[in-house]
Amino acid sequence: QVQLVESGGGSVQAGGSLRLSCAASGRTFSSYAMGWFRQASGKEREFVAAISWSGGHTDFADSVKGRFTISRDNAKNTVYLQMNSLKPEDTAVYYCASNGIKYGDLYYGANDYAYWGQGTQVTVSS
Repeated sequence: QVQLVESGGGSVQAGGSLRLSCAASGRTFSSYAMGWFRQASGKEREFVAAISWSGGHTDFADSVKGRFTISRDNAKNTVYLQMNSLKPEDTAVYYCASNGIKYGDLYYGANDYAYWGQGTQVTVSS
């Protein structure tokens, strides 16, 4: 059974930084593309960032480009989301997700992901 556990959320002032982690277990983590999504209160879940199975390709939502980076450490079965220059509009529950196809590249839709973590709250105050 695949498990994804996010950590690193919290409260920060605008302009600050946070690093989210997502620890995976239950299958060969290094073979699968990963993604981060977020859901603000009263809004739909939206794509934030994606990374290919090898880590060689990454992409981001326009709203976070230049501020967020995604990386993975396959030896630790962990994917990271480094968030800098945070804004109040970044406030949301952040979810990591794992794609279900081996050796996949980048995926942008929630339906492209087979497994999800429980989410971690990020709150940015002005």
